Amino acid sequence: MKIPKKVVDRFVSTLKTYQAIAIAHKNRDVSEADTVTLIKDVLADVFGYNKYTELTSEQQIRGTYCDLAVKIDGQIKYLIEVKSAGVTLNDSHLRQAINYAANQGIEWVVLTNSIDWRLYRVKFAQPIDFDLVSAFDLPAINPRNADDQDKMFLLCREGITSDAMGAYHQHAQLFNKFTIAQLVMSEPVYSIVRRELRRLFPDLRVDVEQISDILVNDVLKREVIEGDKVKEAQQRIKKAAAKNTKIAAKARTENMGSSAPQPLAAADEQS
Repeated sequence: MKIPKKVVDRFVSTLKTYQAIAIAHKNRDVSEADTVTLIKDVLADVFGYNKYTELTSEQQIRGTYCDLAVKIDGQIKYLIEVKSAGVTLNDSHLRQAINYAANQGIEWVVLTNSIDWRLYRVKFAQPIDFDLVSAFDLPAINPRNADDQDKMFLLCREGITSDAMGAYHQHAQLFNKFTIAQLVMSEPVYSIVRRELRRLFPDLRVDVEQISDILVNDVLKREVIEGDKVKEAQQRIKKAAAKNTKIAAKARTENMGSSAPQPLAAADEQS
């Protein structure tokens, strides 16, 4: 992910101060209100928002209030549900945050206690579902580490402008253990493994079914070959394959058209 130098410099110059404050708040078990104040300072000084025009406190949602909303040009970009620094985030807090976002029609929501930061994408299906897109422990962040920079950039003012959340989420959806497992469990890969075995061990006789059985039953973990995430990966691969097939067919048709014989010259041009 390409992060502007000024953003990296801002991480380096400001993060250490807020890491120490977050730890101190946790040790003192400060109130939720004090934690909200700290979160607003982090959003302004580390993540680059204007505290007075782009951060809205207690965003009202159907009679209840979410702690913070990031609003750019009058449009809410993501909600933030804050718990006090000494509280361990749990499933009840997560449901609360997801419900706030779903009721408001907001795709992105952050759940944090100033130490633990979690970014979720809400999936507007029936029932409402969600993906954990990114998570980090603020005191453990190294502002000079590229992976840590990527995680923080998702929440930055500059990241909002470049749709970093969407791009990061899409990459995570396509490149993960479930997608890789589905690709491994495919006829082309079985054939490659069989060919390599025969090259290395000419006397060995195995077929693709035997290779498939070993991969599925002995090599791959159960979690990457069963369940909803696996079905989602299968659907993405099927959709991508169909798209590529369509593109290839269109290209062949266009090539055939361009190579068709040209019509003969008009009769009046003949001698």
